Amino acid sequence: MIRLFAALSVPEEIGAALARRQAGVEGARWRPRESLHVTLRFFGEIREDIARDLDAELTALRARPFEITLSGVGAFGEGPDIHVLWAGVEASEPLTRLAKACETAARRVGLKPDTRIYRPHVTLAYPRHPDPVEVAAWIQANNLMKSPPIRVKSFGLYSSFLGSEQAHYRLEAEYPLLAPPLR
Repeated sequence: MIRLFAALSVPEEIGAALARRQAGVEGARWRPRESLHVTLRFFGEIREDIARDLDAELTALRARPFEITLSGVGAFGEGPDIHVLWAGVEASEPLTRLAKACETAARRVGLKPDTRIYRPHVTLAYPRHPDPVEVAAWIQANNLMKSPPIRVKSFGLYSSFLGSEQAHYRLEAEYPLLAPPLR
């Protein structure tokens, strides 16, 4: 079994800018630069043969390169139940289409549908017993964050290994976004 997800990597310079915002919430487990990404579809624990089929489906996806912009920050959960601090991604039709294509690929190989609403973001931290006032202050201090446009020319299939403190990711396959051939 292998734990997989499809995602967009965050360029080094954007990751460095996000890293400068990773402070101010006591007890938060801030994500290392190399772990920052925008998830397209989390596939979960799947068998190796299904992973091979999924790779074939993802290889067959066709999409044009596009741009995304990170904008604003926020949290998932409320009060003492806040469990994620994130940087947002501005609405992007090409990003939504790519996420839907990854969902379709998952269904084609027999995975259960992901019924959650797609909310693209970059996870910055997992807070432990956060003080809601401290989280609110962090959001207020960072909410005007906006990245320059990020050119998306590929996406990746990543494996995830759960550690005692945090998950570690490894790029298993990269899929280029190519303009369709001219006719």
